[in-house]
Amino acid sequence: MVDAATLVLFGIFAALFFDFMNGFHDAANAIATIVVTKVLTPHQAVIMAAIANFFGALVFSVAVANTIGRGIVDPKAVTILIIIAGLLGAIVWDVITWILGLPTSSSHALIGGLIGSVLVTSGIRYLNFFGILKIFAFIFAAPILGLIGAAFFTIVIINLFRNQHPLKLNTIFRKIQLISSFFYSVSHGSNDAQKTMGVVTLMLVSAGMLKEFSIPLWVIISCYASISLGTYFGGWRIIKTMGTKITKLKPLEGFCAESAGGLVLILTALAGIPVSTTHVIAGSIMGVGTVENFKTVKWATARRIVWAWLITIPASAIISACSYLLLKSLLG
Repeated sequence: MVDAATLVLFGIFAALFFDFMNGFHDAANAIATIVVTKVLTPHQAVIMAAIANFFGALVFSVAVANTIGRGIVDPKAVTILIIIAGLLGAIVWDVITWILGLPTSSSHALIGGLIGSVLVTSGIRYLNFFGILKIFAFIFAAPILGLIGAAFFTIVIINLFRNQHPLKLNTIFRKIQLISSFFYSVSHGSNDAQKTMGVVTLMLVSAGMLKEFSIPLWVIISCYASISLGTYFGGWRIIKTMGTKITKLKPLEGFCAESAGGLVLILTALAGIPVSTTHVIAGSIMGVGTVENFKTVKWATARRIVWAWLITIPASAIISACSYLLLKSLLG
């Protein structure tokens, strides 16, 4: 029988590894546009994104972390093993979708993992359906907001610079896109790292190491450090999907997509809504392509991405439930 302290240490390691995988898997969200438009090299882009992700720790509240820790499942039903199983469900789904090159949501994989492990142990009554429905609704609302915002930015910019030569426009927005990409990376870190903070704090509460749900400073710093390292080592499979297989991007389009996506992520982070950074930037890229030329958007790829979004929560929930049963049988 494994003692509680060992389980907590393993759980914290699993949570930080998930956070690393989150940065690794979702690095494309923050840098796909600026890499594809050739404003920065891949190496320069990941360094910039890693720094920006960490910068989010100094700027934003922990509202999203509180939602993850208390707004999805009843903390009374949560044990350390349940959280570890939930994390394993999310990590396995992230690896599968990374191999397939699908830009799915690590956030929703984590949420699905928690739901699956609680369902198999404590039952449906310990799920917070209002919180889950709000998150599910934003599977659709977040990319739509990104699409509308990016379309609006694109229309405004095209009209403001309609008399400029395309080559001059590219030169101008190659510089401006550095700002929009940094802004998007900050918003990416502010939303995504908080989810792991919520899980680690929930685990400490369930183990009796914290009396109430209050996120320690070391948890905040370690989670931002992990997602920043994951972003630095992030793979390029998903960047190819995000940057080239939805629509063709130039610096102007990259600026509009990043600005709209970053704004949506900042607002939802402040509101405590754990949205998917993947969904937001994909919607923003579609919005840019729709304004410039509806036919240039590769809707077959978009449909494939949307289907992956929809199955993420149930798929990670199933993997998590199986992980719990396996861990339970191994640990006794």
